Amino acid sequence: MSCIPVSAIAVTFESAQQLALANAPQLRASHAQVTAAQQLAIPAGELPDPKIKLAVDNLPVSGPDRFNPSFNGMAMQTVALMQEFPNRDKRNARIQAANARIAISEMDNKITQQNVARETAQAWIAQYSVEQQLSLIDALEAENQLFSQVIQAQLASGKGSISDTILPKQERARLSEIRDELSARRAQAMAQLKRWVGAAADEGVTGLMPTFQIDAQALQNHLANRPELAAFDPKGNVLNAEIAEARAGKTPDWGVELKYQRNPHDDDSVMLEFSFDLPIFSGQRQDPMIAAKVAEKTALDAEREASLRERSAELANDIADLQRLQQANQRYQATLIPLATEKISLTLSAWKSGKAALSEVIAARRDRLDTQLKAIAVRGELQQLQARLHFTYNNAIASIAANTAGAAQ
Repeated sequence: MSCIPVSAIAVTFESAQQLALANAPQLRASHAQVTAAQQLAIPAGELPDPKIKLAVDNLPVSGPDRFNPSFNGMAMQTVALMQEFPNRDKRNARIQAANARIAISEMDNKITQQNVARETAQAWIAQYSVEQQLSLIDALEAENQLFSQVIQAQLASGKGSISDTILPKQERARLSEIRDELSARRAQAMAQLKRWVGAAADEGVTGLMPTFQIDAQALQNHLANRPELAAFDPKGNVLNAEIAEARAGKTPDWGVELKYQRNPHDDDSVMLEFSFDLPIFSGQRQDPMIAAKVAEKTALDAEREASLRERSAELANDIADLQRLQQANQRYQATLIPLATEKISLTLSAWKSGKAALSEVIAARRDRLDTQLKAIAVRGELQQLQARLHFTYNNAIASIAANTAGAAQ
């Protein structure tokens, strides 16, 4: 396939992907979310901070000896250290929930990478296609200039009609109109690509159109491994951990307190106290919390099924479009473009021999232009769909392949 003749510093498909994945703010945000989840997991299973208590008991607050701790020998100075101990099941559940949230953030990061790569690919292909169409207009304008010279030569030799000189001018105006429309589309495509690769998009695109091998059966087989669907697994793990934590609320937490006391007679004493939670009203406290988390898990399972059905229908539609576009692209390349070119050759020969009007030649050239522009548009649409399927499902298929290879080892 031919390359687009643009600046040497124009963006290739590969460099566009590299620029987008290196600089997209969406990826910086998702990386930060992963870091945040990892940091929040550190204290998840830790004990609460200990507490220190300072107190003075039996201190007089009236009379001449008010606020004098040595007046009646009853004032007690106390220093206490307290520590609470949530039960082990509750702490383990919090650790599991934190680890699952890390997995969610990592999956979201994969989804973001996939989206950035996919959108960049589609934007690059859109600009590539419109620039190919503009290159076609350049060639046709040069051809139209040569055609005008041929008409002038025909008139000089006494052939043709003076009105024939108007037709190339009309064709030039029509080509200019098409160019204006394509230039506007190029500006729009460039703006979309610039969203992902920055100012490099201003230089245009270059290189070859990427080729993607799409296996429809493989896509269907690995549908459930799409990151958007696979993300339901760690979300379910979070809820399972929260259910376990709610159930652990029925097991008493406990605490310990060590006290040191001293009175005005310099008598020292130490006291060790233990405290225990009494979850005796679980019907109004722990049970509703458990039921709520179980209901959330049921809702998540239903959402997973709904999402799977939605993605399955989406994939079926994409595969149908893929087959349609592949057939259309083949038809344009193998049949429609060669026929349009042959028609021009036949009408041009007939015109030169005086057996056809010049308007027939112009009409044939217009038909070929329309066919070529549509062919480029269809090929671009096909490439965009293939890119979307590739970047939507390649992580899922690669993940399965990696897991299979690991199991084989």
